[in-house]
Amino acid sequence: MRRAVLATTGISSLVVLLLTLKPHQLPATSGAAPRSSTPSSSGTSTGTASGTATGTFTGDPVDTQYGTVQVAVTLAKGKLTAVKVLQAPDQNGRDQQIASYSLPRLTQEAIGAQSAHIDAVSGASYTSQGYIQSLQSALDQARA
Repeated sequence: MRRAVLATTGISSLVVLLLTLKPHQLPATSGAAPRSSTPSSSGTSTGTASGTATGTFTGDPVDTQYGTVQVAVTLAKGKLTAVKVLQAPDQNGRDQQIASYSLPRLTQEAIGAQSAHIDAVSGASYTSQGYIQSLQSALDQARA
């Protein structure tokens, strides 16, 4: 009987401890210096108040532990039609390998979701976080 009480107490304490832990978050990246919120030369920002922006908008460069990530988005009447990666970590073969499999997946997810609310690619956490932050800044510029 004593063992059962000790086991129950121990398990209960463990469950309470686990419930108090915070959920895992993506690794923090250092933010880039703010840039102007004007669209690039190939874009216009017509109709942004109603969500019908058209043009190409360049996101802020985001410095990560492995290098800078920067994207540009193309919108047609408020719909995300393309994402072009302008900068990605490429200092060595491993960085290039990670970028070659993660960036197309991130782009596909962004176009499918029509937003920056996408999942990170496993094994490319820092690159994913930089991509998502740059993507969000480009979309914010389109809405400005």
